[in-house]
Amino acid sequence: MSSELGDLYQEVILDHGRHPRNFHKLEGARSAEGLNPLCGDHFTLYVRLDGERIADLAFEGSGCAISKASASLMTQAVKGKTRAEAEELFHRFHTLVTEGPEKARASELGKLAALSGVCEFPTRVKCASLVWHTLHSVIEGQGETVVTTE
Repeated sequence: MSSELGDLYQEVILDHGRHPRNFHKLEGARSAEGLNPLCGDHFTLYVRLDGERIADLAFEGSGCAISKASASLMTQAVKGKTRAEAEELFHRFHTLVTEGPEKARASELGKLAALSGVCEFPTRVKCASLVWHTLHSVIEGQGETVVTTE
């Protein structure tokens, strides 16, 4: 990764970490909690479905810059997508943070690619993927607390 690209990615993560988008309670929506007891990241994710489509979603909680930026970027990326499209995006994102940008075709992931550097720090994968696992729980109707310690 070039230095300029790395700087841009860092800027995106810091911006979303400091000014998260869709950071509020969504009344009347399905919800689930995501918790990482090892580092203290704790989020509640709210999802409003319109049939198979994710009509709206938001989150609340606290965590590190990586987890908060991941949650913020995820809410922007999956809003308006079908449940199947969101699951596909989840798998590509998980590949991005565990196997690297080449395997995930990061150039097609938009701003989510800002988290591609996470794959170089395996202990941060749980931070980046916590809210994604929580999304999976919500759209599958499980609505249970998701605990990640991977």
